[in-house]
Amino acid sequence: MTRSGAVAAVDLGATSGRVIVGRVGPDRLDTTTVARFANEPVFAGDGLHWNLVGMYGAVLDGLREAFRSTPGIASIGVDSWAVDYGLLRGGRLLGEPFHYRDERTARGVASVHARFPHAELFERNGLQFLPFNSLYQLAAEDAATLAFADTALLVPDLIGYWLTGAARAEQTNASTTGLLRVLQAAWDDGLVSALGIPRGILPPLIAPGETLAPLRDDVAASIGAAAGTPVTAVGSHDTASAVVAVPMHADTAAYISCGTWGLVGVEVDHLVLTRAALEANFTNEGGVDGRVRLLHNVMGLWVLSEAVRQWERREGHRIDLPTLLDAAREAEGVVFDVNDPRFLAPGDMTPRIDAWCAEHDVASPRTRAEYTRSIVESLAQAFADAVADAARLGRVDVRTIHIVGGGALNELLCQRTADRAGMPVLAGPVEATALGNVLVQARAAGFVSGSLEALRDLVARTHEPRRYEPRA
Repeated sequence: MTRSGAVAAVDLGATSGRVIVGRVGPDRLDTTTVARFANEPVFAGDGLHWNLVGMYGAVLDGLREAFRSTPGIASIGVDSWAVDYGLLRGGRLLGEPFHYRDERTARGVASVHARFPHAELFERNGLQFLPFNSLYQLAAEDAATLAFADTALLVPDLIGYWLTGAARAEQTNASTTGLLRVLQAAWDDGLVSALGIPRGILPPLIAPGETLAPLRDDVAASIGAAAGTPVTAVGSHDTASAVVAVPMHADTAAYISCGTWGLVGVEVDHLVLTRAALEANFTNEGGVDGRVRLLHNVMGLWVLSEAVRQWERREGHRIDLPTLLDAAREAEGVVFDVNDPRFLAPGDMTPRIDAWCAEHDVASPRTRAEYTRSIVESLAQAFADAVADAARLGRVDVRTIHIVGGGALNELLCQRTADRAGMPVLAGPVEATALGNVLVQARAAGFVSGSLEALRDLVARTHEPRRYEPRA
């Protein structure tokens, strides 16, 4: 009989990070956030960077609180956003990692595509074209720095290395780099060599559920953990963890993991490397238990959060988002292409929306409520289109859409997605990423057992979603 226990999840997002204690048993799944901290990029002389060392300090503070509040935590797992990495030499970080929105990626794309057109890359790595995928970033690196490095670690792998001293590449996140040979689930040595990336910097792969290593003695002592407390590999790409905790039946559902990005797709048990998938710009990313996340990246709530941030900067005070969304319910909106590359970089979104509207002979929004309604309508339409494409490409009979993550709290977005897709939306859990992280650790520790379907059944029994029916 399985026993109950507690684990700690480190969940790092593009705007904030959290440390969460999860308590899990055969009929129990609950979480407590013990620490929350901002994740603010920094403009330095050479571009936009993450303050990852500062974030690691916040992680340690959070873990210290986790072990203080819940003695006997059995494991730690780390997830984060994808594609960004740190370069090390002799265990020392060679500068703060670049942010994926930094402009340097453009030269990386040009360099890679001069030798490998996207269609050829898709056959090898199965990925949607995104200009910030790791292989483009590595191609844009300073050659001397790249040659000097002896290890490259994606963000959650780097945090895991600092915690344990073990350098590994977790498979779900490694699948987003563009450097995995999808049919072999191994580093694509031929591509790596052809791009001039030193093969030796890519560490061995590790699967979700495997033990990375025990905490370093000094780290364990610092945070109050028992000696030998393991760090467990989870679906370290945050979307991989989120999909674990979507309370869905994968043969009849699509998921939208909605936060800064909107990751829209279906879960299948095989790669989809068809020309139709290539032309729809879909991606095949690794999931927990060998599943495939067939999905499309939609720009997500980034567009709205950046618009609000600029409005707040100009006015010098906070804008209450629920009040703004209430006003948007009564406002008119236009539909624009939220996936247009002009919306990728940080900065004021409203002039970019105006420019798109002018180029497409569409009347621009006039008020904040109208801009907000337009962003929501455009996201809902992009979500509905991506769900239809995912169902077609994956040959999944989608009858329900599950929205998890922060977007599950946006009632207007959930309702309009249901309306535009013409099918029910089930919203929640909001903390799906942390729950998926917790569940993979808990299964490895013996607190729960079974397949992904069994884990999702536990989510469904403990976290009832909110249902939105499509309206005419």
